[in-house]
Order: sequence, then structure tokens, then C-alpha cells
Amino acid sequence: MDGADELALPPDDELPFDPDAVTIEDGDVFDLLEPAVREWWLEAFGEYVPENDGFFTPPQEGAIPKIDAGTNTLVCAPTGSGKTMASFTAIINELFRRSRERDDGLENSVYCLYVSPLKSLANDIHRNLEVPLEGIESIAEERAASPAAERSSGETARNGEGVGEIRHAIRHGDTDSSERQKMLEETPHILNTTPETLAILLNSPKFREKLRTVEYVIVDEIHSLAAGKRGTHLSVSLERLEAMAEDELTRIGCSATIEPLSEVAEFLVGRDKPGGEPRPYEIVDARFAREFDIELESPTDDLIHTPREVVQDRFYERLHERVQDHTNTLVFTNTRSGAERVLHNLRERFDAYDEANSACHHGSLSKEVRQDVEGRLKAGDLEVVTSSTSLELGIDMPHVDLVVQVGSPKSVAALLQRVGRAGHRVGQTVTGRVIALDRDELLECAVMLEKAEEGFVDSVSIPEDAQDVAAQHVYGMAIAEIRPESEVTAILRRAYPYRNYAEEEWESLCRYLTAEYAGLEEKNVYAKIWRDENDPPDGEHHHEEFSVGEPLIGKRGRLARVIYMTNIGTIPDSFTCDVRTRASDEWVGQLDENYLDTVEKGDVFVLGGERFEYRYRRGSKVYVDRTSARPTVPSWYSERLPLSYDLGREILAFQRRLLEHYEAGGPSRVRGWLRGFPLDDNSVRAIARLFDQQIRYAGDESVSTDERLAIEVERDREEYERRYYVHSTYGRKVNDGLSRLLAYRCAQEATANVTVAVADNGFALSMPLNRKIDLEGIFADLDPEDVREDLRAALEGTDLLQRYFRINATRALMILKRYKGYEKSASEQQVSSEMLLGLAQDLETFAVIEETYREILEDKLNVAEIEGIVDAIDSGELAVERQLLDSPTPRAFGLATLSASDVVLAEDESAALQAFHERVLEEIGEESLRRLSSEG
Repeated sequence: MDGADELALPPDDELPFDPDAVTIEDGDVFDLLEPAVREWWLEAFGEYVPENDGFFTPPQEGAIPKIDAGTNTLVCAPTGSGKTMASFTAIINELFRRSRERDDGLENSVYCLYVSPLKSLANDIHRNLEVPLEGIESIAEERAASPAAERSSGETARNGEGVGEIRHAIRHGDTDSSERQKMLEETPHILNTTPETLAILLNSPKFREKLRTVEYVIVDEIHSLAAGKRGTHLSVSLERLEAMAEDELTRIGCSATIEPLSEVAEFLVGRDKPGGEPRPYEIVDARFAREFDIELESPTDDLIHTPREVVQDRFYERLHERVQDHTNTLVFTNTRSGAERVLHNLRERFDAYDEANSACHHGSLSKEVRQDVEGRLKAGDLEVVTSSTSLELGIDMPHVDLVVQVGSPKSVAALLQRVGRAGHRVGQTVTGRVIALDRDELLECAVMLEKAEEGFVDSVSIPEDAQDVAAQHVYGMAIAEIRPESEVTAILRRAYPYRNYAEEEWESLCRYLTAEYAGLEEKNVYAKIWRDENDPPDGEHHHEEFSVGEPLIGKRGRLARVIYMTNIGTIPDSFTCDVRTRASDEWVGQLDENYLDTVEKGDVFVLGGERFEYRYRRGSKVYVDRTSARPTVPSWYSERLPLSYDLGREILAFQRRLLEHYEAGGPSRVRGWLRGFPLDDNSVRAIARLFDQQIRYAGDESVSTDERLAIEVERDREEYERRYYVHSTYGRKVNDGLSRLLAYRCAQEATANVTVAVADNGFALSMPLNRKIDLEGIFADLDPEDVREDLRAALEGTDLLQRYFRINATRALMILKRYKGYEKSASEQQVSSEMLLGLAQDLETFAVIEETYREILEDKLNVAEIEGIVDAIDSGELAVERQLLDSPTPRAFGLATLSASDVVLAEDESAALQAFHERVLEEIGEESLRRLSSEG
């Protein structure tokens, strides 16, 4: 064993491995650990040395020395590779060293904060901490009692070898008051918490003093926080903690696969001063440290003509075989209803599954049910568990050896996160199978798996300058203590999301928080802070500790602390809307509020087997008309994750390469090329057939690429509609925004109601047949500099604007969820916001309405990417080509059949899909290969 003489190892007969049979590459890292920590590590993980060529996994080998040196570190590695353990090990090691050196042990204060996005994740880490801490303490006590044993391992005995206790505890919204009080008296050295609870602790007069000693902060699953306002909120909390802590914080971020790493690292560490450089950091990039065995499968090579029941039978037979061949299988679907349906079908079709060995896990189930499933999954008692997104993060699943993803997970990052739940032991290969039951998703998944093999990762987008989050923190800082305005703005601007926070935005925020606007108090929106230059000694706002004339900020209102503590947070409440007919006020069902994000006046949806046309909403009631028109918004729309923009661009580039192979050698050449991808033969043949039929029917110019945007126009004389199918494979967020922009322009040009249907691979615009528009001309006339303003105009009066205004007004504490013991429901919040929206829109640069537009445009509709597309069209880099056709092309089938139920697991075959396909085959058979006539 290389370097064995230099390592402080126990005798060979006490080692859990043969030191002569392995090469140890990371002895220098091992030597950083205290003797008791080293011994515990060997007992716990020594068996894995052969797989690692050392004592540690790649993220552990890279991270432990950096954290030990006090370096800010982002550790990016797959699930199950030990990145969180690396963070804790270095910190536990340092705390044990200190406790040994101090006669009375560690101070009664917090040294390390562990922040996780999920309460369940915090609970899991809490349990996992007990094992190493108890094990190391036990070993340390044994070593203290037997100095000779320590000297036998090459160490010199020291006085005071005994070790004091390292306490740890969990604190979140469910922690009861007695436990919270106990933490004040006997404070945990390591505190596990959530972003929301950390913000509360920073404003807790007694406990915040316990945080001044914090030296380490671990942010786990940072990839799930950075892209949303919870992460924005946390970033400011960390700067507030940094400002009050006695020593500079060492920040550790643990992330699954994410990109760009440098931006996420800067998000973690913040700035050293406003306008300054990021604090120093290092990145441990071990994203591809594990071996992946991932393949795409299809039950048939013909997903159009094979009867739906046959596809379903083959799917469940294959899934059953996979489950039986593995110890524990985790099945991800794209909707909660899909997860329920898969489990139901497995139990109905096969005697092998019952409540004892199979289960379902998703966010709609009770906390008790989820915790029971998690416990049995960890113990290895469940052969198969179905889930939507709720098991992507968190709990350790040591027995899961296969992950099956049904349908597209919509991004490479999500794919690797989900599949990474398998092989949750060092040295195990990660085994995953993606099963696609729809041709569009088959193509999507093929590109996704190819890019995953290449090491491609979708980029994360971090919200910037969120005024609602800023309002909460400025209020919180004013409540905590009177302080200079410059200090408040400096803390904000040191947080990465506010590094470019402009003075105009700050002034707008202060005008809201001080209630300068006329009419606010009449609507029960009161000032939350005062803002004043420090008065002379006889003034109202004179404070001796500050210079006269220095601008100060303080709280307003006697109930300020209670209001703040009971209303902060960024996760919006949602509610279920009652659906009623306008004609008779008949109750016909319920819709989740999230579904209404994509429904506009005139849209048609299916509820309880009937079709309804959406008219308007009032508070928590939705009013509709019965209709025979075909649906424009599918029932699963609000549940599925959107396709990432980056992966959409890769699909377009893939289609360009496929066309090149087709031109060079036809379908056989395409099949040969595709066999280099991680696809089964059914998938290869199905994708090759899709494009062969597409090109023979409408030519290669009907296929969008990264250099061409294809549009097809269909005249449906039976339903008297003209439909424009835009093949913009940029993901649902971009397509939602781009379609709103075009519909806004089309409605002006055609003076007709324009109906929109949006999907990940494009969108459809529909209008009466006697109306037509020059869509190419509209695209050509778009100016990238006008996109934001036009899209903002298109949002006026929409339910989307109303809903997001409510969410932002509640986040900004303009609407209080809890006040004087009364809790206002989400539907009541909506009623309040509808009364406030008109006033807010009339106020000049009002922070809350401006934030509402910013969030919708930037975070929800990806306006920057839309501007880039329009700019590419404007510059000629992206050509727009239109074709007139009597029936949709194969690549438009998905857009044309958006009325189908959950396509991934649909029980009914789509008659419309078959009809479209028969028309295509009929045209090809008659050798009418292309219809390129222009519209008259």
C-alpha cells in the first residue's frame, strides 16, 4: 500500500480492508482528520476503499481539505456520492479538535448552520448526523481511557484526550415552543434549519445572539434553491448573518448537477462589498464521478398505429420485468395522477404487488403517508415506489438499484437528479431507464440522453432584484435594530441577486415601505418603516450612537415584529377554484389555481368529461360556458415541468444534424447514426420513421432547426378554423411568452379572437377561417427592443397578472396572511389583491406591481430568450419559413392533439392522431410529397 508508513492507521488486523491490496491516493486528506474521526471513518467506510482508490469519494477528496482550510466551496456531484458527508466531516473534525482543546468543551452557541430546502431533508440529515457523532464520541472516549492504544497507532498521547459533546438539533416551522426554549438553554453546535426559519431566527431577539458565533454554513441542494425566490431570500439572510457574525463565514454549497457552476458559486458566496468582486471560492466539480447506465426504451417502433392498449400492456410487462430483476425500483412520472395510475395498474395486473411492497409518494399525500413511505424506502422494504417530483431531493435510498423515468423529465439536470437516486452507494453503477410512450417525447429523450453522455447540463436562471423579497428583509432589518440606511443597502447589494440593485429600485421600495403613495392607507396598507436623517438631540428620530444627519431606518408599528414573524416566506399559497356555468350558476367541478396560469378568455378545457369555455374569474370562482369546441389547454398542463430552453436548443441542433444525415443517405443512414445513441432499437426505428414521413410529406424545410423556424398553416373547413403551428422547440416558458406576444399582434391585425395552445415543442394560433394574418410579416416586424414592452401590454387584464400580483403583494406584506390571530386564506388574499390591483397600477413605479411584471416576464416567460430569438430573426440568423397544408405534419401532431389527456399514460388512443397520420400516409402514397402553395 503506497504511503502506508506515513498514514496513522490502526494495525492491519484491525482494518476493514487489506492495505496491501489497494492503492491509497488520498492519504493527505485522511491525515487531516483527528484520530477518533479517522478511526470512525475506517469503521464506517473502509470497505469502499477498492472502488475509490482511497478513503474518500471524489467530492469528499476534493472538498474536505478546502473546508478544513476555511475556503468557501461549492461541491457539485451526483446524488449518493457523499458531498453532504464531506461538508459535515470537515466541520465535525474541527469541532472535535476544539472540544478536546477546551477544558469545558464548546461554547453554548451555534457554530454550524445546515440549511436545506425541505423539512424532510433536514430531518434526514439530522438523523444521519447522529451516527457519526455518536460513533466518534464513543471512539474518542475509548481512546482517552487507553492512551497505549493511541500510541500503538503512531500517535503521541495528549493531555485532555477526552472529548466534549457536540450537540445538534433541528429547527423549522414544526418545532414546538418547548423545543425552541430548550435550544436557548442548551444550544446546538450544529443547527439544521430551512431558509424560512433562518430568516425568523435572525429576528429572534434571544436566539440571534446564539448565531453570532456561526462560522460554517452548509446550503444543501442549492440547485433547487438558486432558481427561485426561496434562494433569493436565503442569499440576503446569509448576508445579514455575515454582518452580525463575529468571524467571516465559511460557506459550503452542495449541489446535484447544475450549470453554470461559477454563477451558482457566486450566488452562494455573495460579494465582499457592494459593487465589489465575489468573495473567494473554489469549486469541486465531481458531477460525473459516478458511472451511469441509462437507456431510452419504447414499447413499440410504431407509436401511432399500435393500439393504445397494446402499448400499455407492453409498457407494464416491461416495467414489471424491470422491478422483478432489481431489489428496489423507483418510478418517476411527470404528474401526480400518473404516479397514482402506474401503481394502480401494477397492482391490478400483477399479483406480485400489494400495499406491503409497493407505494406511491407525491406532494398531495399527507405528511404521515409520505414519511411512512420514506421510512420503508430507506429500509429497503418496498420493491417499487412511484412518484412525481417529491423524491427528487433528500432522503437517502441505499437499496434503490433502478430508476425508471416514464416520459421526458424535461431537462438533463432533472434526468440526472432522478436517475441519481439509484446506485446510492459508492462504486455502484447508476442504472436508469427512460420509457417514452409518445413520439415527441421519444425525440426529446433521445437528445437528452445523448447530451447527458456528453456532460451537457442545462443552465439555471437566478432571479434578480426581486422587490417583494427585498421588502421582507428591509422590514426585518428595521425591526431588528435601528440602523443606517447605507448599512441596509450594503447588506442587500452584497447578496448576489441584488448585486446590480439600482438606486431607483431602492427609492421605489422605500416609497412603498414608508407608504408615501396617496390612497394606500385607505386600503389598509400602512407604513412598515420610517426613514429619516438622524435628528438633532431634540428631534423625534435622534439616536446618540449615530451622527446627526446620517440617514437611518427603523420600524413602524407596535405589532411590527409579530406581523413580520407570522407572514414572511416566499412559497405562495394556492387554492382550488369552484367552476360554475354563467348561464345557470351550476357547479360543475374544481380547478387547481395553478392551472389558470395558462387559461385565457375563450380557452376550452375538459372537466368531468365535459368541455367548457373559460370566461372569467372572480376571487375563487371560475365562470364558464359549455361548448362543443375542441380543448386548447390539456388537463395535465399545470403539473408537468417545462422543457428547458437549453435542451430545446439542443433538439433543434439535433434536427439539423439529422436532416444532414437524411440528405446524405436517407432513412437507413439516419438509423445507423441513431444507433450511436443510448436508445433501444424500437426508439431508433420510431424516430427515423417520424422524420422520413415528415420530410416526404412536407419537405425538410418543414423541420425547425437552430437556423430555421418552421410554421405550417392548416385550413380546417369542417370546424371553420385557420391554424398556425409554430415549431418553436424552445420549451413551454418561451413558447408561452412568444405566443402571447404574437397573439397580441395577431388580434390587432386580424380584428378577431385568437386562441392559443402552447406546448414544449411549439404553439398553435387559431382564428376563424375568414380571418388570416401574415405571420411571417409579424415575425419580421418584431423589434427586440419592443419585446418587453409589447409583452407587458399583452399581460394587462389577464388572470395571470392578477394571480401573480396577489402572490407578490402577499410576499411584500402588502396583504397580510396572518394578523391578530386571523389567517386569511389564499382565496381571500385573491379577493384583497383584486381590490388593490387597480390602485397599484395607477401608482407611478410602484414596487409591488413592477415586481409582478418582472417576475412574469423574466422568471415565468423567459423574456430575455424571446428577445434573443427575435434578434436572430431580425439579423437573418434565424430564417422563418411558412407552408400551407391541408393536414398537420407528423411534427405538428402533438400540437394538433393537445386536447389528449395525460399523453404519457393515456388510456384512450387518440382518434385524431390516427386520422392525421392516415392523411399523411395517403399523401405520401400518392406521391404528393409536398404542398408548398402560398396562401391566396
